[in-house]
This record gives sequence, structure tokens and C-alpha cells, in this order.
Amino acid sequence: MVRRFGERRVRRGVVAAAITAAVMVTVSGSQAPGLVVGATGAGAGAGKESAGQAPGDGHYLTELPPLAVRGPVSPAVRSVFVADRGAVPATVFAAYRRAEAALAASAPGCALRWELLAAIGQVESGQARGGRVDAEGTTYSPIVGPQLNGRGFALIRDSDHGVFDGDASFDHAVGPMQFIPSTWARWGSDGNGDGRADPHNVYDAALAAGRYLCAGGRDLSRPGDLDRAILSYNRSREYLRVVLSWYGYFLDVFAS
Repeated sequence: MVRRFGERRVRRGVVAAAITAAVMVTVSGSQAPGLVVGATGAGAGAGKESAGQAPGDGHYLTELPPLAVRGPVSPAVRSVFVADRGAVPATVFAAYRRAEAALAASAPGCALRWELLAAIGQVESGQARGGRVDAEGTTYSPIVGPQLNGRGFALIRDSDHGVFDGDASFDHAVGPMQFIPSTWARWGSDGNGDGRADPHNVYDAALAAGRYLCAGGRDLSRPGDLDRAILSYNRSREYLRVVLSWYGYFLDVFAS
């Protein structure tokens, strides 16, 4: 798989075409937003990095972006972009952009782009199940992953007394960016300024995901750091390929 970077910037067209083509060979499946499928035996909770325990449960959407990129997208439709199977609803888009701006101020060396958050949001929850959030960014109904009971998943006993996942026995990944409650306890953020950190709120979840991806002084304009950041979210090479595919796609279609 060939990815070319120049002077700390992703070459959008090369990433979209080369990565997507490579992923199409190795990963298959088309899932509706919100339908989560297993893709890795180890699970995202396996292993540690400088960022700590990986956020989710190792399940994600395997649907890939279309090979044909229709872009750039005009400014009039950037806030609600829909093309084939890729969609960034308005409130979700705003949350990603706000997180990008916050990290540009607090961790400028990270070079986090909102398109990376969109790529992860796409595979973790189908962009909050197609943007099913209220005006403040909170999901209308909780997005809750499988029970992490050690049977086909990591074994993670309850850490939040069921506050976020409704289960007082075992943890579940929760919210648009699919954080395990114990990981949220460390990385949870208030992205919408309402005074609390809620993993079910897309503004909060996007900012937390951005902080997590930037952990350890990563520079996401560097291919190695970018790969390590994505793998810290889910330790699966297939996951890496799917996320990079969507990342390249969003970079290309939203190019100005």
C-alpha cells in the first residue's frame, strides 16, 4: 500500500485512490449505519500505548467509501455532505471542526484534521447513526456496543456502575466515538461547553477522540504517527486500512 506525503501534508488524491484500492482487496462487507460487525479477535482493549487503554471494543463498520471521488465539494453543501455511502451530517460535522480547532490551539504540533475524526466516526458509529443527535449534539438514543464479558470480546468488568452503558456487570463501548467507560474516565472532554463530559454527546466525544489520537506528542502529518494513532484506537491492521480509506476519501471530497 503506497501513501505519499509531502512537506507534512497528505497528498489527498494519492491517499484516496491508493489506500481505497488497497482496502478493497483486503476488506469486504457493506453495513448500514449503526450495524456493528466484528473485525478483530484481539479487540481494541488488548494492549497498551502511551495513550492508555484503547477506547473501544474492537467492533466497527467495514463499509468502504466509493472508489469514484466526486469533489471538491462546493462550500454550499460542505455542512451536510452526502455522496454514495459517505455522509457527514451538519451537527456531527460541526463537532469535528470544533475539535480540530481546539486541538490546533492546545496541541498544535499534532496536526489533527477533522477528516480523521470523520473517518473514525464513520467506522465506529456511522457518524452517530446518520446524525441522530439533538441540537446540542447528544444522541437521541444511546449508541452502546457489545457487552465486554470475555466471550468473543475483551473482559472488562463494570467501571461506571452502568452510568454510561446501562450495565452494572460489564462495560460496553459507548457513544458516537465508542469509548469504554474506563477510558472515558481519563479522556472524557467537554466539547460543547455545557460543563460536563458525556460520551453520548458528539462534541464531547470528538474532542476526547482528538485528544486521545494526539497523545504522546504525535504529529499526525507523519505517516508513522498517523498509523500508530489509529492503531491505538483499535489494534487491527484491517481497522487501520478501513480508517485510512475513509480519511483519504474525506480529504479528497472536501478539498478546497
